[in-house]
Amino acid sequence: MIYKFLFFISSFFILFGLVTGNVNIPSQIATIIKSPDYLITDYVEIAGVGGAFFNSGLLMLLFTILLKLLKVNPTGVSIAAVMTIGGFALFGKNLFNVWPIVAGVFLYTLVVGENLKTYLYVAFFGTALAPITTHLVFGNDFSILGIVIVLLIGFFLPPLASFALTLHKGYNLYNVGFTAGFLGMFIGALLRAYDLHPEPRLIWHEKNQFLLAVFMFLFFSIVLIFGFRLNGWKLSGYKNILKYSGKLLTDFVLLENEAITFINVGILGLVGTIYVLGVGSKLNGPTIGGIMTLAGFGALGKHPKNVLPVVVGVLIGALTNSQPFNSPAMVLAVLFGTTLAPIAGEFGFLWGVVAGYLHSALVINVGSLHFFGEVEKKR
Repeated sequence: MIYKFLFFISSFFILFGLVTGNVNIPSQIATIIKSPDYLITDYVEIAGVGGAFFNSGLLMLLFTILLKLLKVNPTGVSIAAVMTIGGFALFGKNLFNVWPIVAGVFLYTLVVGENLKTYLYVAFFGTALAPITTHLVFGNDFSILGIVIVLLIGFFLPPLASFALTLHKGYNLYNVGFTAGFLGMFIGALLRAYDLHPEPRLIWHEKNQFLLAVFMFLFFSIVLIFGFRLNGWKLSGYKNILKYSGKLLTDFVLLENEAITFINVGILGLVGTIYVLGVGSKLNGPTIGGIMTLAGFGALGKHPKNVLPVVVGVLIGALTNSQPFNSPAMVLAVLFGTTLAPIAGEFGFLWGVVAGYLHSALVINVGSLHFFGEVEKKR
């Protein structure tokens, strides 16, 4: 059932990309691959809606096929991983830059004598650092040397991710992203020391709002209806999800079932879309990437009860700090700040608000420390 779901969402994105991009898809994909894609580079803006969504859908499809080839029994973490990849394939990951990271992780498993499946999801989430590939290979004419450096980065991700988990004790759902953030800061510092760092950028798409809104509402409505259908057209059992704190690993597919999980994914996706539009922001590569990640982790720890306090905390911060509450930084802080949902789930509403508030302050400053990690996966 989960494989059917993953193939469906991949195909849905690919079809949308083909319909909107038609004959321009090859040139749009080439633009995406060659373009510097460090934060924040909106593929929808630089290549068009068609190319961006085709890139996203095809990457989700390829990673789903990889799961299938390795005969993985998919669960909630599979949904979270593939949807996160698809989300960030709208503003940072592409058909070229993810694979050296994945290869580096697989190289580590071979060296230590582990099965490839042992660190498979480290490889999936480790593609948070994919923009480094583009920068080192295309940005400074490093070519083969750049590929080797990225392979080494991927190689060290598994042991570092294991260590990172001991630091936050499962209260940060984006564990590998947390690891990638530290690596990103270290690499950014080295590049800055040799004047090889990229310049800050903000490419932010603001057009095609009706088209993107229709797509998002249709997509997550289908997911929600699919979940209801599997659940006998009832909401019974959904409240069971709300009792979990969400700490890693809270896999709703294993703890409950696929139907309840799909319902939760659909609800969070619709809520995220409504939030972005409701605060007057724009649907584009970064914000849809945030919504996809929020919804994807609806299979691995997030639910409305533990997400709401963090959102409230970020909003309090956004309304009181120097950033407009609907600025790109604050909107993305809300969407990605839900990685801290387990704090609210474990310690209650108040501490969830505090975590969200502190996050809203950190996000303004932490981006300057590195250039490559995905926006909120760098905490």
